[in-house]
Amino acid sequence: MNDNFGGGSLTALPVIETQAGDVSAYIPTNVISITDGQIFLETELFYKGIRPAINVGLSVSRVGSAAQTRAMKQVAG
Repeated sequence: MNDNFGGGSLTALPVIETQAGDVSAYIPTNVISITDGQIFLETELFYKGIRPAINVGLSVSRVGSAAQTRAMKQVAG
């Protein structure tokens, strides 16, 4: 990934399964700490017919407002 050799990037999409949605366990905590965001899928939402079953309260992005348009930032506060 050295610029002298054309640069590049590294993309990883780790997928982990938690026990009863516990994201405070050792593996989930470490994966969360090294990734730039998480999409938290929830079984309960899936069974309620919500698809994709994304829990927006637990899903995060470190990119945050850098990916939002000016209008979206104004609406979001």
